[in-house]
Amino acid sequence: MSSGAPLNGFTAAATILKWLRAAHGQAVVRVDLDQVREGLPGSPLGKDVRVIKPPMPSPVESCEGMLVRNPKDAAEWGIFVNPEAGPERRRFTIAHELGHFVLHRARQGSFRCDKESVHFGLDTAAVIEREADEFASNILMPGDVLRDAIANRRIDLKVLSDLAKTFEVSFEALCIRFIKYTDQRAILLHWDNGFLKYEWRSKSAVRTRARIRRTSDPQEPLPGTLAADESVAQAWDGIELPASTWCAEEAPYMKLREFKHSYGARDRVLTLLVLEGAEPRPWDQSWQDGESFDSYDQFVSNGQLPTR
Repeated sequence: MSSGAPLNGFTAAATILKWLRAAHGQAVVRVDLDQVREGLPGSPLGKDVRVIKPPMPSPVESCEGMLVRNPKDAAEWGIFVNPEAGPERRRFTIAHELGHFVLHRARQGSFRCDKESVHFGLDTAAVIEREADEFASNILMPGDVLRDAIANRRIDLKVLSDLAKTFEVSFEALCIRFIKYTDQRAILLHWDNGFLKYEWRSKSAVRTRARIRRTSDPQEPLPGTLAADESVAQAWDGIELPASTWCAEEAPYMKLREFKHSYGARDRVLTLLVLEGAEPRPWDQSWQDGESFDSYDQFVSNGQLPTR
């Protein structure tokens, strides 16, 4: 890692990936978290720690995961995960707790993590949860590997599902990561019981001011879309629509492809919109807001990218 680069979710993950690649002599696609956990103590990122114990079932029912320092032995830490979660979620949780270990253990001796603090919290705890999520995303889905996998490729939900299986992460986590790394204009929408829970836009979508039409608060799926059609549960190949169906500012001739994935009970739905290319709108500088970029792009723009 370059000497002037601050330690954050990306730089920490990039440093560990560099170590793993040096050890294996090749690009690492599926990261062995046990190897990371065992290798951190005694490393520059795990100074003064002797051991991180293997993950154990969480004794707290409401927690996705916990990282705890042994009160009787400051050189020993332990990870706890929700035993009811699926294997991909547990894997992400373990990576998330390792992110706390690398980034935040000097601040406090224990971390109790749940989904609500990540998505809806506004205090300092929510900030460090997001930083740990950034570490987990970068370590589990290396950006350069993902870029190579999606470059010059027609994207549909089958492609993204296969990539999720390759990285051993949830489909939703992979879709969010795709939005951050794709060069295409793309928007990801998560619907919860018929209302919009979150919206992610790719950098290209932000630069061209591609945003969904707002008609209600909370937002409901727009008429004439797959998202609004309750008779369609899955549309992994997608359908072509005028882009203006979703995005009011798009020209009438512009097209997009809408994809849909419904979870088991159909109470949660993912919508992926992939729009035709368009030139950036130079009078709109909002895309330069740092929050529109992930940490990889911030480092590229600042010339601080660590050697991989």
